[in-house]
Amino acid sequence: MSRIVLFENIHPSAKEVFTAAGMDDVITHASSLPADALREALRSAHIVGIRSRTHLDAELLAQAPDLRAVGCFCIGTNQVDLDAAMLHGIPVFNAPFSNTRSVAELVLGEAILLLRRIPEKNARVHQGHWDKTAEGAFEARGKTLGIIGYGNIGSQVGTLAEAAGMRVVFHDVEAKLPLGNARATTSLKKLLAQSDVVTLHVPGGKGTANIMNATAIAAMKPGSILINASRGTVVDIAALHEALKSGHLSGAALDVFPSEPKSVDEPLASPLIGMHNVLLTPHIGGSTQESQENIGREVAEKLLRFVLSGTTKGAVNFPEISYQEATGAARILHVHRNLPGAMGTLSNMMAEHGLNIVSQQLQTLGQIGYVISDVEGKVDDTVMSVLRAHPITVRCDVV
Repeated sequence: MSRIVLFENIHPSAKEVFTAAGMDDVITHASSLPADALREALRSAHIVGIRSRTHLDAELLAQAPDLRAVGCFCIGTNQVDLDAAMLHGIPVFNAPFSNTRSVAELVLGEAILLLRRIPEKNARVHQGHWDKTAEGAFEARGKTLGIIGYGNIGSQVGTLAEAAGMRVVFHDVEAKLPLGNARATTSLKKLLAQSDVVTLHVPGGKGTANIMNATAIAAMKPGSILINASRGTVVDIAALHEALKSGHLSGAALDVFPSEPKSVDEPLASPLIGMHNVLLTPHIGGSTQESQENIGREVAEKLLRFVLSGTTKGAVNFPEISYQEATGAARILHVHRNLPGAMGTLSNMMAEHGLNIVSQQLQTLGQIGYVISDVEGKVDDTVMSVLRAHPITVRCDVV
């Protein structure tokens, strides 16, 4: 029986997936845990579910020998040391699709609010002013939306924006098939120069760090708007602040920040605080009831398929093997060092203990290989001990 530990108030839909499959040993925590408590909770866990505030580094992973898989119930996986997890034979799964609509709706809503100067108008009414002027307020219809990063979310933003009458252009480091009437631009500079609203939908990492720096922001169309609901590290906040103060940009909306508060009562530290033309939200792009329920189900189902059949389709750090119905008396999941002769060594060990391989699936990634072997014969503790003890083995389990 696998023990499943879920942190950070993951939606009940995840637990429902596990219990429906007869996996009742599910422990839930309403938040992330301090280091010592987290280490203790991981010690007895086979499957772990986290969101963005629980960080699993190499040291923690090394101290969790029974941990078989990690589910990130969100899009990002930078809170997990993916290489360390891989070298321990632990696949990591996430939810790249389930909050797409929620983020896209937030971005379009923010674009419309900023084009109409609603943040400023709303604040002035609360302060006792009745300013009905139309100066600086525009319809979304006919404006150009520039999308940087045309993946799952970026393309969905474009579809919604077109429905509102916007013209859509996009820039991506990879060739992407445009949806609707969207058009790819040949350079980021060309996108910035023509866009009334620029929205970012790129991954984090060194390749995207501060891609919207002072130079890029200066290349934006005067009076345009910048929206970031991707990663906090992709926008130079100081440069954005200067562009807003000078009037080069008319507004901005940020849902992510380079450094984010660790608790509900900790304030955000940002020079953008108090600016009347800036929308600041606490990393809630995917925080809708619909998306959280979908995320809970999507990641839990991936974890469940791995536990029951060994399939790793959708893992972000691991050789991917799709589901295939079991054909033998037992299924052995073997993670090994990706060295010449590994498969021959594994097959010989199985043959020496009377196991006949009836089906095998193998994939490799970097330093490891992963093979699912359906076998006939008796797979007892002795066999598993031999397979696990061999120097080529990283991890070995049976389902």
